Amino acid sequence: MFKKTSSSSGYKDPEVLVGLDLGTSKVTVVVAEREGPSGEAQIIGIGQAPSHGIRKGLIVNIDQTVRSLRQAIEDAENMVGLDLTEATVAFSGGDVLSVRTQGMIALGRAPRTVMQFDIERVIESAQANVSVPSGKMILHTIPVEYSLDGNTGIDDPLGMTATRLDMELESVIVPVATVQNVRNCVERAGLEVSGLVIKPLASALGALTPEESVVGSIVVDIGGGTCGVAVFLEGRPKHLAVVSVGGDHITNDVATVLKLPINKAEEIKKEVDMFTDPDTDQPESLEFDHMGRNYSYSMADLTDIVQCRVEELFSVLIKGEIAGAGVSMLPGGLIITGGGSKSIGIDHYLARIMNMPVRVSLPLDSGRMPPSRNGPEYTCAAGIIRYVLEQERDQFRFIDNSFDPAPTIATESSIERGGKRAPKTSILQSIINLFKELF
Repeated sequence: MFKKTSSSSGYKDPEVLVGLDLGTSKVTVVVAEREGPSGEAQIIGIGQAPSHGIRKGLIVNIDQTVRSLRQAIEDAENMVGLDLTEATVAFSGGDVLSVRTQGMIALGRAPRTVMQFDIERVIESAQANVSVPSGKMILHTIPVEYSLDGNTGIDDPLGMTATRLDMELESVIVPVATVQNVRNCVERAGLEVSGLVIKPLASALGALTPEESVVGSIVVDIGGGTCGVAVFLEGRPKHLAVVSVGGDHITNDVATVLKLPINKAEEIKKEVDMFTDPDTDQPESLEFDHMGRNYSYSMADLTDIVQCRVEELFSVLIKGEIAGAGVSMLPGGLIITGGGSKSIGIDHYLARIMNMPVRVSLPLDSGRMPPSRNGPEYTCAAGIIRYVLEQERDQFRFIDNSFDPAPTIATESSIERGGKRAPKTSILQSIINLFKELF
């Protein structure tokens, strides 16, 4: 996650935080620096390299992926002048399951103060109800909402008084093999994995304003091979998913219909305005030369090709994920980010077919990022740094289980946080807590 060093003179060097975004189209390494544990993190460099060996978010060729990672790491190290040793890694993949469960514990016959041990126990209670399929593991354990004596909407029950503590828990389940492949590639590229985060969560943290996350919004990161989906309400993720359709599928449609190579189809796709202003004169056809031939295609036909795929993605797949989140109202609307959000007129087109406000989001930290590397395609990378900071501020906000492939939280207070276990409660303290509940 980050590394602390100090010089012989006693001066403590700034903390360095490193994030690695493992994408289908590109690999991005973001490096941030801050003075002291409570200081603001400043992104000081972003390295990148074309992504090879990854298809639809999944690693399909380890050697190619490792080479891409090394190129991106080297690019970042040259930019910041530091040797990077570890990183928090964001990844996706199509087989991601988001499961909601409830848990409840009694605090005692008489009201008493909620302690950290109680929060750990109620999390264990909720996660005990999660059914993890064979070959899969819980990557994230995310408390969605707490209740005290039936009163809902509690953000942080620590220190409050009640007789009963309930909670709603979101568990993000991924294949164990996917996690192991990601770790193996990153470690072979020369970095230790200090933490893992699913890409939709990192993208949402990098794109959502505090107001949008509270009132209810959906973030869609349109990547090359996948789309990350995150539904937020009351400041917490209600649903996380990965859809195995991305910008590359639109490019493939254009290439197939027009019988052109992929690289040329990608260029043509960027010329299409998905929401043409009727008051603006638009060319009726697109003309270009390729390999000694002259081509001319109707702009209306090209627009139809692109719109059909985008409409299928959002009207069917994304709306299905919204329905699965169980959130009826999203006043914050749809926030799109990622490389696919740069398509001309996509925000206006989606506002019409989704019937909700739509905006294209740059990273929230874009003003503190390198000018040439602060577009929407870097939102996930910037969000990794925010994820690390959120974990440090609140150990129960996003519990990282990536260092323990066991499907449930271990007994006592062994909840993972950034790869480090919280200290276990002693047997004597457990007995004391038990007597408090009984009497």
